[in-house]
Amino acid sequence: MKLTIDRTTVEAQPGQTILQVARAHGIYIPTLCYHEKTGAASKCRVCAVVVEGMRGLQLACSVPAKDGMVIHTDTAEARDTQRLVVNLLLSTGTHDCLACEKNGVCELQDAAYHLGIMKPAFVIDSGRGEERPDDSSAFIVRDHARCIACGRCVVSCSKNVINRVLDFGYRGSETRVICDDDRPMGDSSCVQCGECVQLCPVGALVEKKAIGKARTWELSKVRTTCPYCGVGCQLDLHVKGEQIVKVTGVEEGLPNRGYLCVKGRFGYDFPYAEDRLKTPLIKENGAFRPASWDEALDLVASKFKDIIAQSGPDAVAGVSCARSINEDSYQMQKLFRAVFRTNNIDHCART
Repeated sequence: MKLTIDRTTVEAQPGQTILQVARAHGIYIPTLCYHEKTGAASKCRVCAVVVEGMRGLQLACSVPAKDGMVIHTDTAEARDTQRLVVNLLLSTGTHDCLACEKNGVCELQDAAYHLGIMKPAFVIDSGRGEERPDDSSAFIVRDHARCIACGRCVVSCSKNVINRVLDFGYRGSETRVICDDDRPMGDSSCVQCGECVQLCPVGALVEKKAIGKARTWELSKVRTTCPYCGVGCQLDLHVKGEQIVKVTGVEEGLPNRGYLCVKGRFGYDFPYAEDRLKTPLIKENGAFRPASWDEALDLVASKFKDIIAQSGPDAVAGVSCARSINEDSYQMQKLFRAVFRTNNIDHCART
């Protein structure tokens, strides 16, 4: 299919919305509630566009693309509506970019900049700015004053990771995202997977351990594989110098499509642990001494040989670690079954 967006002819695939087509061709339409993983929420109304032949403004995130469509994102009517919505969002709560951890990667900030909004056109005293952030949970800080009620976190928690912790509570101007029956996050049933943090377009949900560590533009991304189990989830390490500041899941492709467990997302600081083992240790006379890998492995091999010679192969057993890759676990069972001649081999389900 062929569409025209702002006088540019682009190709579209069946099933795509106007917004998806625009993004595929590098055309920016501001939006805050839409995300590929949560679908068209049609809540924020920022993606209002003009579609020739259709009455009124249309929401680009929810209107299916059709062959021959002509769309305008930059008419006076569309721009005035986009600016009004962004101004309404900026006018309530606290959106102090200089003090916000999301400065530089905030989608509300991007929309305001794109629309030429240097400061809110008006201010509404909602009282939300006086509310203290909820830092009761282990790894996430929630700040209601920065929340724009886009619903991304709610949809993902309920339909994607299926924890069903987050939902909208109260009504009207008092509407807010709550945990369970409006408990602090630390007292709720939240498992701290952090998917809500990754999807939040503003600074309402941030990683507690990353606060104050670095500005966005100081960080470089290093892609790697999560070390915690054999699934192979893809991670982006956000690094300042040699220090990991935070971790996000890689959205594109399998196996995880951005989703991570609490360990994969927040358990990244073990390389800096003071008590981390850096060399093999051998115990002699009740105390450990450092050893080389060759010495340690030779000692383990000799002990196995002695035990099997004295008591038979079933006197030894092995447990493969869940943090190993599948190939390592395969080699482990091969060693016990083919070399030691025992079936005493198992695998821990969790680390």
